[in-house]
Amino acid sequence: MIYTITFNPALDYIVRLDHLKTGTINRTEQEYILGGGKGINVSIVLKNLGMDTTALGFIAGFTGQEIVRQLNSFGVRENFIRLREGLTRINVKVKASDEETEINGRGPIVSNFELQELYTQLNSLTADDTLILAGSIPSSLPSNMYEIIMERLANKGIRIVVDATKDLLTRVLPYKPFLIKPNNHELSEIFGIPLNTTEDLINAAHTLQSRGAQHVLISMAGDGAILVAANGTVYTSPAPSGTLINSVGAGDSMVAGFMTGYTKTGDLQESLYWGIAAGSASAYSENLATLPEVEKLLKGIKG
Repeated sequence: MIYTITFNPALDYIVRLDHLKTGTINRTEQEYILGGGKGINVSIVLKNLGMDTTALGFIAGFTGQEIVRQLNSFGVRENFIRLREGLTRINVKVKASDEETEINGRGPIVSNFELQELYTQLNSLTADDTLILAGSIPSSLPSNMYEIIMERLANKGIRIVVDATKDLLTRVLPYKPFLIKPNNHELSEIFGIPLNTTEDLINAAHTLQSRGAQHVLISMAGDGAILVAANGTVYTSPAPSGTLINSVGAGDSMVAGFMTGYTKTGDLQESLYWGIAAGSASAYSENLATLPEVEKLLKGIKG
């Protein structure tokens, strides 16, 4: 089973309009509400690709119940901890023709008792399971939440995937995550210098491996992706051609695609192809990647 954790999920209220003018009334041309959060996105794409997955994390109130309803509509299994107080946050995303504006909610407070419930869930994981840690940590939880979890699970043989930024990523490296997925810009932020060439990125990946990471998957948007394997082998894949429609969720989809390919084949090059195809399928659509979309792009990538 592949488990994901989303510590701070949200309902994304997305509105599109021709032009945003502050200080007055604006009328939308399109609007929709999507359950969001990196782990949730990963679980949806995993299920779309035919994988068994369970979404873990915290939800609260009627907004949390809407996320559950949407996950159920995708057929995703969930075992969220229902918080006793507060509401799952709402993020407002305003997309105008000339600019985009976001207002992100803070989210509910997670009590220590509710956090212990999560630890109890994680105690049941075995070496047959994969755990994907993705996204930010709410202010009510310890900032080293990922480290705490990985330390607790260190001797269980669980494959752990981490998709996070800056310190949240680098601080878990001593616990030897199975896979990390920074993009090229995030790597530059981690090292504090521009990493402009493939060689720069590969060298950065090797440095992260020297600190404990096993496989390093580097996404580069339209320039494809690089996988630096634990044994030092470098795999590459171009991005398939297509028109960018919505980049939100593309990185999460790449993680889901990679783990789908790895679970199906155990082959790292094939896993990379699945990752880039799933990430691109989401980027080229208003919605998250589906299996027919991914299979079509796979054929183009492999030639």
